Amino acid sequence: MTATVPKRVDHGERRRLIAEALWRLASTRGLEGVSLRDVAAEAGISLGQLQHYFSDKDEMLVFALEHINGLAENRIRNRILALSDDPAPRTVLRECAAEMLPLDAETRTGLLVGIAYFVRALNDERVRRHVQEGLPALRAFFADQFRRAVERGEAVSGLDPDMEAVLLIALTDGLTSSALLDVITPEEAMGWVDRHLDRLFTA
Repeated sequence: MTATVPKRVDHGERRRLIAEALWRLASTRGLEGVSLRDVAAEAGISLGQLQHYFSDKDEMLVFALEHINGLAENRIRNRILALSDDPAPRTVLRECAAEMLPLDAETRTGLLVGIAYFVRALNDERVRRHVQEGLPALRAFFADQFRRAVERGEAVSGLDPDMEAVLLIALTDGLTSSALLDVITPEEAMGWVDRHLDRLFTA
């Protein structure tokens, strides 16, 4: 009689599936309206199995936030790698801004989950620290691109790289809110980004 070999479980993959189940729920309910039991049901596992990977809701939330941020960074990196060997700073900034807008179902869900995390971060110090971590790096990256444009003679005279980095992030945040509320279409949001960049870069 042949013994049955137990199926190996990829624990990292299981944690990622749980995180994705949390995102789907959070994108429609927010984080406060989601329990561990809800997430387990959405992931197709028992509550006990979920608690094997995450001891409490806070641990699950932090892991899911780190994972979604990693996916967003990978999407932006892949967008840039798909460009030419030495893409112009304006092109890099446009691709990054496009990834920050709800232009498709995937980014829309990610942004809705991000908003849910933002709301929780207002009163949860642990989540707030993780939400804050990515902003300085994004601002520095944008400022570096504007600085490259100045050095290459591709930016308008007098452009302040650090200030423009902050303003571009603020613009995409505002356009995202309007697009998610259907005040403007995603295509209109991207159009406003293009208009803004046209003002900052020479032809």
